[in-house]
Amino acid sequence: MKREPFPYQTITVASVTPSIGAEISGVDLSRPLSDAQVAEIQQAWMDHQVIFFRDQKLTIEQHKAFGRYFGELHVHPLVTMAGHPEIVEIKADENSSYVQGENWHSDVTCAERPPMGSILCMHQIPENGGGDTLFSSMYLAYETLSEPIKKLIDGMTAIHDGEHAYRVRQNLKADSYPRAEHPIVRTHPVTGRRALFVNRSYTVRIPQLSERESRAMLDMLFEHSELDVMKCRFKWRPNSIAFWDNRCTMHLAIPDYFPHTRYAQRVTLSGDKPF
Repeated sequence: MKREPFPYQTITVASVTPSIGAEISGVDLSRPLSDAQVAEIQQAWMDHQVIFFRDQKLTIEQHKAFGRYFGELHVHPLVTMAGHPEIVEIKADENSSYVQGENWHSDVTCAERPPMGSILCMHQIPENGGGDTLFSSMYLAYETLSEPIKKLIDGMTAIHDGEHAYRVRQNLKADSYPRAEHPIVRTHPVTGRRALFVNRSYTVRIPQLSERESRAMLDMLFEHSELDVMKCRFKWRPNSIAFWDNRCTMHLAIPDYFPHTRYAQRVTLSGDKPF
């Protein structure tokens, strides 16, 4: 049965696609928020998986304060900003050999308790365009699998390897890298919906299968979750914000603007162990 739209009173919510994404207006995130505003932003986030805001000029402290309305701030295991460990800087320019986020992923799924959400503030966009971000609904990715495949992967787990993401792909050196095993299909703790929980950046192995079977299954799940029907696309402007749910989305930053500069800052919300 189709659910009636939530009756928002303090914000305006406009869907980006039928399955994922909404643009939020009518709120100034640089100012303290009322309980009603926080509750309605939370509702929009749960309903649409990723929500977008325009014309929100936030200082670092205001950015962190906005994040804390929704949870404890997570500190990245390898990448932090000097003086602000809760901030991850996302930057690419003419000197970059790698663009952060250029592969489909959910943030830091190699952690035992992966982040539940991320809030990215865009400060500088490429001067000649480009640098959009794609988001994919992992609810829809799971729901559109055939019933035999759903039955096959139900109860299976996958290994998420930080070394694969950070050393192999990004050349980030560390004494050790986080590594975790999570269900291939997770249940969202708020909505109760089921979502695929694998991604190209971190997921390396299904231990219940042989290596060859694991690779074939992961390749199929990756390709399926990246189909256009799962996606929305966000075109950035300076002072735009994207707030996504890592538990039920993936995202990809399109690296189509070399040699121009793109700079953003992100806070991440601590999460729970997937189940």
